[in-house]
Amino acid sequence: MVVDELDDKTVDRLFHALADTTRRDILRRCVRGELSVSRLAEAYPMSFAAVQKHVAVLERAGLVAKQRSGREQLVRTDPDAVGRARQALDELESAWRGRVDRMARLLAEDPGNEDNDTPEGPER
Repeated sequence: MVVDELDDKTVDRLFHALADTTRRDILRRCVRGELSVSRLAEAYPMSFAAVQKHVAVLERAGLVAKQRSGREQLVRTDPDAVGRARQALDELESAWRGRVDRMARLLAEDPGNEDNDTPEGPER
């Protein structure tokens, strides 16, 4: 898995690509094995060009890679791609957990907070 901190542009591209139902479905299909763009296009009620555009968005995000094989372009999933998306989510979760913990400490220290323990100790 990638351990470097992801820059904002990389995270934006990842989540933009994952925000679309068709792109997520393409990604799921390619996880099972390489598929040609034309084979992918057969599965959707849209033009071949539209599917190509979806694949291009996934490729720019680093979620898939294309490789030419004769007349076809095969699409395969990058195994580390999901790890990068997970890393971005983990970084966000860590930041928010830190904020929640700090708020909880501040509330516990607030003398006006009714939930604070009394100086003699907690009430029982």
